[in-house]
Amino acid sequence: MLTIGEFSRLGRVSPRMLRHYDALGLLCPETVGENSYRYYRQEQLERLLQIRRLQDYGFPLAQVGRLLGLSDEELLPHLHRRRLDAHYEVYRMQERLREMEEDILRMEGRPMPEDKYHVIIMPDPEQTVFGIRRTVPVAKFHDLFQELFREIAQRGLKQTGPIQMLYHSEEFDYEKADVEVQAVVEPGPGTTQKPAYAACATVLHKGPYEGLPGAYEALAAWMAQHPEYRICGPAIDRYLNDPDLTPQEELSTGVLFPVEKI
Repeated sequence: MLTIGEFSRLGRVSPRMLRHYDALGLLCPETVGENSYRYYRQEQLERLLQIRRLQDYGFPLAQVGRLLGLSDEELLPHLHRRRLDAHYEVYRMQERLREMEEDILRMEGRPMPEDKYHVIIMPDPEQTVFGIRRTVPVAKFHDLFQELFREIAQRGLKQTGPIQMLYHSEEFDYEKADVEVQAVVEPGPGTTQKPAYAACATVLHKGPYEGLPGAYEALAAWMAQHPEYRICGPAIDRYLNDPDLTPQEELSTGVLFPVEKI
């Protein structure tokens, strides 16, 4: 048995934090002596490491207790979700740093960098597509595209344009996103016609997909400044090059909001 001090030293966690874990029911000592000293089994270090790892991933302690008892298969969706959240947090911090740097440049009277996104209005023509629509968690988006490619191959369809994702949900939900993945193809079994839109507010995002929220923010800001337009169709992410063959910094994604004048 290990005293709380020895357990603390091996696990590199303060005794105070160990008492906190005990109070939350996350990691209780094996025994408590008559002198109120706490004793742990050496094997409990594994559970301590699991707790610390989940904390380091950004899970609050209120969630850690529920996650500890999950199998790898059950834990995987939670890790996917947390990874997406972490990417977004990094992106948001980078955006705050960029805004701070712009304020510093403005206050110092130095030239400002050009805006990253330029919103343009462009038509989006009718397209022959093969698509799959599902309500899935964000963590399953990649699986949905893999299903799309399998179906295209099985049906003998020939792809003639980019792949894209349409967001049909009225509100964004990490766990229940109503999305449709499509590929532009020649007419064939199961193909449909994506309708034409006379106008789309559009930006081009260059770089990793984790930065796409910035493109959406630019479009939302543009919509706020142009109340004469309203959205009249699902938002579209159009992937203009192959992520398996293209360096992340060179990826190009068009983000389109179908719009009409009120």
